[in-house]
Amino acid sequence: MKIGVISDTHDYLDPKVPALFEGVQHILHGGDVGLPWLILQLESIAPVTAVLGNTDAGLSYKETEVIQLGDRKFLMHHIIDVRSPADGIKRRIIRENPDVVIFGHTHKPFSEMLGKTLYFNPGYAGKSRFGLPRTVAILHCDGAAITPEFKAL
Repeated sequence: MKIGVISDTHDYLDPKVPALFEGVQHILHGGDVGLPWLILQLESIAPVTAVLGNTDAGLSYKETEVIQLGDRKFLMHHIIDVRSPADGIKRRIIRENPDVVIFGHTHKPFSEMLGKTLYFNPGYAGKSRFGLPRTVAILHCDGAAITPEFKAL
């Protein structure tokens, strides 16, 4: 299974995204979406699950989502301090025991196994800010492993 992962679009969908996400079966958006039209455009590529980011006031997404895709469980939450998660999200991660924790907010790509859980941030896909590289990602999931692939925008 191929899963597209995107975050921090801030109301901008780069025209490269549809080609980069060609063939994905699902898209996970880690928050700071912008206006709802962006999700509608992503849904023309594949089904989308999104979470509320800290700049998404007024949108109807949840702060945390848990979704099963294939035989993998994903927990999504926009702001996660990987080394010291806030108590509420830490308890939720322990309770849900996901294979992957998807987050955003930092605008920096991140991929690290902590125990049996992959903590994953695809970077940011919005308009260029802070001089950081803009990226999205694909998670290649098979029975043996989850292999991340970052894609430059």
